[in-house]
Amino acid sequence: VILLLNRHMGEKTATAAIRPLVSVYGLDGERTGKQIPLPDVFQQPIRVDLVRQAHNRLHTRVRIPHGVSTKAGHQTSAESWGTGRAVARIPRVRGGGTHRSGQAAFGNMCRGGHMFAPKRVYRKIRQNCPHKVREFALASAIAASALPAIVEAKGHAIEKVPEFPLVVSNEMESIKKTKEAVALMAKIGAKDDCDKAWASTTMRAGKGKRRNRRWVQKKGPLIVFKNDNGVAKSFRSIPGVSLMRCNYPNLLRLAPGGTMGRFIIWTEDAFEYLNEHFKNKTNLPIMKTSDLRGIIKNLAQKECVRPPIYAKTPKYKKVNPFKHEEVMAKLNPGYAEWKKALIKKKADREKQRVVVKKKVVKKTKVRTKKPVEA
Repeated sequence: VILLLNRHMGEKTATAAIRPLVSVYGLDGERTGKQIPLPDVFQQPIRVDLVRQAHNRLHTRVRIPHGVSTKAGHQTSAESWGTGRAVARIPRVRGGGTHRSGQAAFGNMCRGGHMFAPKRVYRKIRQNCPHKVREFALASAIAASALPAIVEAKGHAIEKVPEFPLVVSNEMESIKKTKEAVALMAKIGAKDDCDKAWASTTMRAGKGKRRNRRWVQKKGPLIVFKNDNGVAKSFRSIPGVSLMRCNYPNLLRLAPGGTMGRFIIWTEDAFEYLNEHFKNKTNLPIMKTSDLRGIIKNLAQKECVRPPIYAKTPKYKKVNPFKHEEVMAKLNPGYAEWKKALIKKKADREKQRVVVKKKVVKKTKVRTKKPVEA
C-alpha cells in the first residue's frame, strides 16, 4: 500500500504530512477555532521494515514461557524385549490382561510417548530491541497515522472523520460516563469504526477458545491522552477502542500486527507532548519532500554521496602458525629470538651429554687364561 502511495499520491501525501497547523475539535464535534502546529514527528519517513522488526522484537515480551513436563511420556514402567521375538527393540509396557501391556512406550513415535525435542520453560523467548530502532519505529508509526489513505488501507472506517490527524480538546480527558464517550465518538465520526470492530466479533479458531480467550475482534480507534481524569474508565468498555498514555508510547498499539495506519484520536495535551518526547531521544531525520526519485537523480546530491565500493576484499589462506615460522614471526615478533635461544639451549645440552658419557666410559683389561701345564 505504501509503495502505491509513493508512486501515485506522492505530492498529495507530502502535503497532508507537512500541513503546518492542525485544528482542535470540541466535545460537540465542531472546530473550537484553536489551531496547533504540527509536530516534527509527522514529517518522518515511513519505514515499514523498522516498524515490523521492532514490533516482532517487542512482541516477544508479551509471550509467556510454556513447555511440557519433564516426566511426560515416561510415567510407565517399560523395558525392551530384546532380540529374538521378531518385534522392534523399543521399550514395551509390562504386564498382561490389558491392551496397554506390550505396547511400545517412551519413543516420540509411540502413543503416549515423549515428544521430540520437548519445549522447556527456560528457553530464550525475549529479544531485545535497540533504543534507536524503537524510536524510529514509533516515529514512523505516528507519521503514518496522519495519512488517511494508509489508515483506510488498514481497514478503519474513517469516511466521516473530519480531519487527520484528529485532535480533540482536553475536555475529553474529563469524560466519566460511557454514554458521553459514545456520543463523542459519534460526533467526531469515529462511531462507524467502533461498530465495525463490534461486528467483527467472532469465535477464536483453535484451543484458545477454552483458555479464557474465546472471542476475537478487530482493532478500532486508539485514544492517546495525557491526564487520566476519567477517560480510561469511560472509553475502555467501547468495543475496539484502545487507550494509551502519551508518556508511555507503545508500538504494539500504534502498529498492531506490525502494520502501520492505526486510527488515532489525540487529546490536545497529548498532541503537544510529541515535540517534547522526540526532542532529546534521537536525531530523527526530517523528510522535506516525498519525491524520492527526484532526489536520487539529482546531480548535486550525487556529488555529495560517496560512490559505491565494488572492490572485493582479498581472501587470505588460513595457515597454521605452529607449522610455518614466517607466519608465527608476524604474529609474535619475539618468536625468532626465542627460537634461536631454544636451539642454542638444546645444543649446549647435547654437548653436556657427550662430556658426561666420556667420563663414564672406562677401559677394561682383557684377561687371558693361563695354559695348563701337563
